[in-house]
Amino acid sequence: MTTALERHTTDRLGNLYGRHPYLVDLVLVLALMGCATLGSALTLPGAQPPDQDRVGVALMGVSCLALLKHRTHPRAALVVTAICTTVAVALGYLLTPLLLAPLMAALYWLATLTDRRTTRVYGCTTIAVMNVATVFSDSMEHLSLVLRTIGPVFWLLLPLAAGRGTLARRAYLKSMQARAEHAERTREEEARLRVTEERMRIARDLHDVVAHHLALANAQAGTAAHLTRTDPEQAHRILTELTATTSAALRELKGTVGVLRRPDDPEAPLAPTPGLHQLPELTAACESAGLTVTVTTDGVPGPLDPGVDLTAYRIVQEALTNVSKHAAVDAARVRLVYEEAHLTITVSDDGTPRARGTSPRGTSEPGRGFGLIGMRERAQSVGGCLSAGHRPEGGFEVTTDLPLRPYPSRAADPVPDLAPDQRN
Repeated sequence: MTTALERHTTDRLGNLYGRHPYLVDLVLVLALMGCATLGSALTLPGAQPPDQDRVGVALMGVSCLALLKHRTHPRAALVVTAICTTVAVALGYLLTPLLLAPLMAALYWLATLTDRRTTRVYGCTTIAVMNVATVFSDSMEHLSLVLRTIGPVFWLLLPLAAGRGTLARRAYLKSMQARAEHAERTREEEARLRVTEERMRIARDLHDVVAHHLALANAQAGTAAHLTRTDPEQAHRILTELTATTSAALRELKGTVGVLRRPDDPEAPLAPTPGLHQLPELTAACESAGLTVTVTTDGVPGPLDPGVDLTAYRIVQEALTNVSKHAAVDAARVRLVYEEAHLTITVSDDGTPRARGTSPRGTSEPGRGFGLIGMRERAQSVGGCLSAGHRPEGGFEVTTDLPLRPYPSRAADPVPDLAPDQRN
């Protein structure tokens, strides 16, 4: 309760000081003037007060008026205040904390408004001058030399220490505010980065699902249309498989878009994540579209992380889709090489690009798709790498090296410009 009240009071005083600084300064100067006037009337027991009462009040008034300029001229305000206080002590006024109040305020503001070297030079000079004045003052002749020097030094060092502490606290609060603002910006940037990464992931999944199944469906439909008159039974079988292809496309599309739903949505799909265990289904679907896929495995298959398993499956799926769409060939090869900590996948064919000289998308102008870019991003997302290009002996080959356990991805390699006859 007390802490909250003090914090509330401090905030209100800080707001008032920020809105009306000169009004606050005037109130403080009047309070200091009252303290100095009261201090000029104090004497030691048995000592005679000085005869120049009005002179002392005038000196304190001048010193307090000089404090009104402490914001713009802290050094000048201190010098004027120190001179007035020294003259008052030399005239016989007793050096008390009340009489030193204006000088202590000037030292405090000097410490808060100037650098450390200026504070040290002006502060030590002021303390030395006041000590000399107290040593030769008649008003303190009843006190020992030690008491004459210790008292002024203590009271004048106190505002200097308080001012430096205030300055340090201001710097600390400013640094904390800067760190909080930086942390806020960092959180916002991280949130935007996560959103961007999630959008890219969803875009890759949508591209893989739509491109693969539509390519197969297009090939199956074309084959069925060609066989309708010559081999109706074969055409009917292909059309039946076309239904399974479109159904699988809808299921995977629903599973991909389902990640946009809330986790507690009962309608969110719960289908298992695709992986290399579904390669037989993938190759069967490709064969129904007229592409024969041969899968070979070297080494002992080990357990894969779900993320790596999905990445491997999507890369094989996209590579076979590219073969079906862009290569004038009816066969492709998939090779899986399991090593101690890595899985190497190679998808190759012996075909040539269709309609060489046109773009991969079948337009009359050269263009680029997102297939190779998506496969490269998938591999890098789990700490792997991917390379793709034409084989010296003919055909196209996609090779990717994936860790069996994912680790932070490498820095994204620049994706080279694709020639017009490279894959989508």
